[in-house]
Amino acid sequence: MQVERSFAFLDLCGFTAYTATQGDDRATSVLSGFRATLRDIASRRGVRVAKWLGDGAMIVGVETEPLVSAIMEVVRRVDEGDSPLDIRAGMALGSVILFEGDDYIGTPVNLAARLCDVAGPRQVLAASGLCEFCPPWVMARDHYEMAIPGFVDPVELVRLSARPPGDHPVTDPVCGLVLDAAFAVAGVGGDGVPAWFCSPSCASTWSERTRPVVVTPDR
Repeated sequence: MQVERSFAFLDLCGFTAYTATQGDDRATSVLSGFRATLRDIASRRGVRVAKWLGDGAMIVGVETEPLVSAIMEVVRRVDEGDSPLDIRAGMALGSVILFEGDDYIGTPVNLAARLCDVAGPRQVLAASGLCEFCPPWVMARDHYEMAIPGFVDPVELVRLSARPPGDHPVTDPVCGLVLDAAFAVAGVGGDGVPAWFCSPSCASTWSERTRPVVVTPDR
């Protein structure tokens, strides 16, 4: 069956060398922290961890903007956390074959994987077609063509990064992202308190969390 999907691959840079020098216990702890972070963000953003790939993962999104938001949040969380390893990512989108209900076959999958392979530490490389799906707080930089292993023609790429908070920073109460108010989504919780969010998904989550509980008296 042919479907439209967005894909991302994430990878912890230098994990093999870290394991060799620091030992299995420390390496396992770093990997566990990465996976816990990714699970939390993926479930909240509405994307799916399709495969765990040792020190990396493959993520699939039915919609593209939640996927971009999820990957950029993961990168920020890892960068700002206590992980001794940097992270890198590659993203692409397009038509693929959904095989036996849980596997994807097609150029976008291969491209996302290759972009992750060629990305440097703390880099997020994406096919240029993702630009129009970036949330306001994410900017596409360094538009260029690059020869990618396995692809005959050079691929048009962009490097994605989060915009700096600027002069009017606000904090998303759900994901903790600090962003400029000009790029935030305004919303209110169930208790009527206004707040600022990085995306509609975080605004929806906050509304659900703060919705008053109606207690029905016993009869």
